[in-house]
Amino acid sequence: MPNPPVPYRTARWTEEEMEARADAFFHEMDARRSVRHFSDRPVPRRLIERAIETASTAPSGAHMQPWTFVAVSDPDRQRCIREAAEAEERASYGGRMSAEWVEALAPLGTDWRKPFLETAPWLVVLFAQRTGRNAAGGKRKHYYVQESCGIAAGLFVAALHHVGLATLTHTPSPMRFLSEILERPPNEAPYVLLPVGFPAPDATVPDLARKPLDQVSVWFESP
Repeated sequence: MPNPPVPYRTARWTEEEMEARADAFFHEMDARRSVRHFSDRPVPRRLIERAIETASTAPSGAHMQPWTFVAVSDPDRQRCIREAAEAEERASYGGRMSAEWVEALAPLGTDWRKPFLETAPWLVVLFAQRTGRNAAGGKRKHYYVQESCGIAAGLFVAALHHVGLATLTHTPSPMRFLSEILERPPNEAPYVLLPVGFPAPDATVPDLARKPLDQVSVWFESP
């Protein structure tokens, strides 16, 4: 068997310890916010590497791991990405998006200008691999690509927040320019663009409230 079964054990804690860990992790992640104002303070490459490695622990369809993370700190490429992204965003805010969509975004204070794409010390682009290669070098289809990449993106965001870094999930549409600027092969499609860095000293975020548990869950419990 190419993947023979091996023993699996989880850590053992008391129920009280488990609840304490659950509460601590919730409060840590509840403090996370999407940031649009970044410091230019350098971020060590090792932190980005570790976050990508953490993201790559995500479950994926048939264990195909259909993702590529492209990390960019080169200012010339960052400038090209910003210029292309702003061109698409300008077109979107100028008429591509419906009035309802623009109204929904209004409380967040966003517009087509994306200076953070040059200020943040790293831009990380997650590409979704539609296909890969088998052991013989032939083409191999990947399964549940969107779902797999979504889980990986979530773990990447959590890993960054855990070490004190900030990010923003940015999806200018269309994103084909990212494939061109970052020289990606045709089997990959840009999934999400994430600027990564420390929040600016004067950074602010919208004062948003998250839906409470009873609005995001439904329960069917045993008697």
